[in-house]
Amino acid sequence: MSDWLLSIAGTPQGGLWASLLALLSAIAHAGFGALQKGRHDPWIMRGAIDGWLVVISAPVALFLVPWPTPRTFAILAGALVVHFLYKLAVALAYERAAYTVVYPMIRGTGPLVTVMAAGLLFGERFTPLQWAGLACLSGGMALLALRNMAADAVDPAGARRGLVWALLGGLLVAVYTVYDAWGIRQSPDPFTFLAWFFFITALDFPVLAWVRYRRLGAPGGVASLLRRGLAGALIAWVSFGGVMLATRLHKVGEAAVLRETSTVWAALIGWFILGETVGPRRLILMGLIALGAVIVEFAG
Repeated sequence: MSDWLLSIAGTPQGGLWASLLALLSAIAHAGFGALQKGRHDPWIMRGAIDGWLVVISAPVALFLVPWPTPRTFAILAGALVVHFLYKLAVALAYERAAYTVVYPMIRGTGPLVTVMAAGLLFGERFTPLQWAGLACLSGGMALLALRNMAADAVDPAGARRGLVWALLGGLLVAVYTVYDAWGIRQSPDPFTFLAWFFFITALDFPVLAWVRYRRLGAPGGVASLLRRGLAGALIAWVSFGGVMLATRLHKVGEAAVLRETSTVWAALIGWFILGETVGPRRLILMGLIALGAVIVEFAG
């Protein structure tokens, strides 16, 4: 499998698979975000997800894939730091504002910075029409977040604080997207990088979650927490693994943009599952986001 993936990297076939993986990642990530913001405390929920990630990933990393080189281990150590900061920002944002405020701002900030960084580091170039599509997508996400914040009459001050953390989270999305793309390209075997990535970067939040659980308990029930944590871990493999493979096969910037159609799916999840209201303006903005992604994909 690894040999086949490496053989199609940079080819039209690789580009097609990269697009499919990025879209699959988008759908999965919307569900992943909803799990963290849903029934349980976001810190404890993320700890449960990461705990399951350790359990699932350890056998794969230890017994099913080739062991990382010392260079890959060093890159993975850097990934642990970057992803810890990202998870910290996201937990703080979800703690202070509604899902439909936080999620679009996090995901809207990321692709713009990612595309610029990919241009500098990987020599990728967007056409003028692709830049217009990117502006459409990121602008639609920012407007969606601000519209949702204006509608959050319960705690406007908390929503503003959540928005600040969401902006930081978006910048860290760009950092980890580019860093992970570089890391998986340095690894001789992409699945080695993925397995060890999920194992190592999931070691931190279970500790924080345990401390918080000792203080607050688990409102909503431990059984529900564990079930949702397992679901989140499986979704994480699809979401984060899918986009990392996409960046290995084709352009980092295009994969990042396609993945951010997750905001449309997230808005639908917030509407239908979390009971958050979606009006005509939000539907129009969701259409703008989707249009931007389509332009980026087909104008390249």
